[in-house]
Amino acid sequence: MNFTIRNAIKQDMPQVLNLIHELAIFEKEDDAVEVTVSDLEQDGFGENPAFHCFVAEVNNKIEGMALVYFRYSTWKGKALHLEDLIVSEAMRGSGIGTKLLDEVVKYGHSLGVKRINWEVLDWNEPAIVFYEKNGANVMRDWNVVHLNEQAIKNYISKL
Repeated sequence: MNFTIRNAIKQDMPQVLNLIHELAIFEKEDDAVEVTVSDLEQDGFGENPAFHCFVAEVNNKIEGMALVYFRYSTWKGKALHLEDLIVSEAMRGSGIGTKLLDEVVKYGHSLGVKRINWEVLDWNEPAIVFYEKNGANVMRDWNVVHLNEQAIKNYISKL
């Protein structure tokens, strides 16, 4: 299987969004994706990009992506957050996921981060095995906490 891992460009965002939708379906959250191609283009390629994206390309088609952004750990310092690493269903098992993770780790190392972190669903055993095989510590005793847009508005209305 020949594929190329490269930095995403603005013109890749429609295909990146297709992968995001594919992930949402896989995670049983079909209607949860609100981001648009325009959002991705503006947020990722403006003067102060909110994220950096790598893509895996096979025959001029984006078959995988990894999207990262900076975080800061009060315990460790600079950190990189891997928001999503997605490989199209048709290309899983081809080595694309490993190469995308390699690129994320090299990128984080080049930036001098002290940690790279991400979440994985507790039922996604193939992903958990993949991450642990690559040296990641899956911290099963932590819970992810979110305030969604409506919860933020509700919170603010109480202030």
